[in-house]
Amino acid sequence: MSEKKNIARAAGVLGAATMLSRIMGMVRDMVVSRLFGAGMYTDAFFAAFQIPNMLRRFFAEGALTSAFVPTFSEWYTNKGEDEARDLVNVCFTALTMVMAAITIAGIVLSPQIVHLMFPGFANNPEKVSVTILLNRLMFPYIFFVSLVALCMGILNTLRHFFTPAVSTVFLNLSMILCALLLHDRFQVPIVALAVGVLIGGVLQLVLQLPVLYRKGFPIRPNFNLAHPALKRIALLMGPSVFGVGVYYLNIAVGSILASLLPEGSVSYLYYAQRLFEFPQGIFTVSVAQAVLPSMSRQAAAGDMDALKESLSYGVRLTLFITIPAMVGLIFCATPIFSLLFMGGAFTYAKAVNCGTALVYYSVGLTFVALVRVLVPAFYALKDTKTPVMIAFIAFILNLLFSVLLMRPMLHGGLALASSLSALGNMLLLLWFLRKKVGPFGGRAILFSGVKGVLASVPMAVVVYLIMRLIDWSPAGERLLKGGVLGAGILAGMAVFLVAAHLLRCEEARDAVGLFKKKVLRKRDPA
Repeated sequence: MSEKKNIARAAGVLGAATMLSRIMGMVRDMVVSRLFGAGMYTDAFFAAFQIPNMLRRFFAEGALTSAFVPTFSEWYTNKGEDEARDLVNVCFTALTMVMAAITIAGIVLSPQIVHLMFPGFANNPEKVSVTILLNRLMFPYIFFVSLVALCMGILNTLRHFFTPAVSTVFLNLSMILCALLLHDRFQVPIVALAVGVLIGGVLQLVLQLPVLYRKGFPIRPNFNLAHPALKRIALLMGPSVFGVGVYYLNIAVGSILASLLPEGSVSYLYYAQRLFEFPQGIFTVSVAQAVLPSMSRQAAAGDMDALKESLSYGVRLTLFITIPAMVGLIFCATPIFSLLFMGGAFTYAKAVNCGTALVYYSVGLTFVALVRVLVPAFYALKDTKTPVMIAFIAFILNLLFSVLLMRPMLHGGLALASSLSALGNMLLLLWFLRKKVGPFGGRAILFSGVKGVLASVPMAVVVYLIMRLIDWSPAGERLLKGGVLGAGILAGMAVFLVAAHLLRCEEARDAVGLFKKKVLRKRDPA
């Protein structure tokens, strides 16, 4: 099987598993919005959860994965399975020790962390105390999910993608059940959600270990902390923390500044970010996770032409997926919140505020997606300095845009600042990557992007007209709202795919071919 087909197949598996997880995440957010709405307690929970969640994205899924996967791929390819197994156990042991120390420090220093990160809460002592309590309860989550990220890197390199991607289903399921069953058991009902986060982290880790055992990588303690590859991973991780995680740092900055805005702003950004991450998590992260092991193997083998081909294909596949997703989110933002979240403590005014944030986040969907694909290319080439330099510039851009836009546009300005920062990040990454490896199919990438935009124009018209068929402000009417929104999404997808086919998009042919192959395989087991 060609590397392009491997990437497409891996992205498909990841996308399917992640879709299930994101659907459960959507159900979770619906439950949270109905039970707790968008106000002081949800602001406190989302702020508290942001701290370990930000560390997860920076350290675990960001720096750790980007540093570990290329090194493990090289060890596995050049030194064999036995040496790779030793490396896995050394890394697991070292990571357990480091994350235990970080977790203890985070619990002890929670008051200082909350006051530093959310200064706008200071005028509400109850809000501060609840945030500190929730942060202490949830901080151990970073311990478990960091080990999950290490397992994910191992399994992805071994071309097993499903289990790591689907494991977050158990986090969402745990939060849903705890919210429904335990919210009336605590003096502060939203504490039930924090308990669900902690239980979910444990379940995610437990799910990985049997799969690693079956793949020939049983986890055992190994205290050989002088292992040469461990030092290399640590050196790569240092700058990778900032290079990979700048987007999530920008989101964190948005939440910090939102704490200075009217109450509910932190929650509006959180709910919008969750919906924004739905297509990103299903498709974008799937492509990025699928292409990184391929590029790492090619870099280890010194095959630069193959690496550039994989990179170009990953970028084109990302454009094909994210451009129509961006258009769909922009035109369906408020209708989605009206259908899924309105009711209980969540009013139409809150749906509109969340929809505004989602529109401005969606403008940057393609830029964020391409950053996720481009940054791992630098790490596959053992270059950690360039992404860090670019990430720092993007961070400054986000901070400047946020300060400029937050007053006139409130929480919408913070979302737009994140998108503008992602645009600057993407352009700089493309520029420096081309200087580093030479041309990697720029013309083909440009044509794919233009075709994606052209195919999205008729889609936008169709979706816009369908969304205007009903009034989205009344509560209830879920059957009608669901029918109209579903019709808009399906009609938009159909129009886009037809237009993409007429424009002869290679990625559309690959997607259809992969779908046919899966269907035929199911119909003909022989």
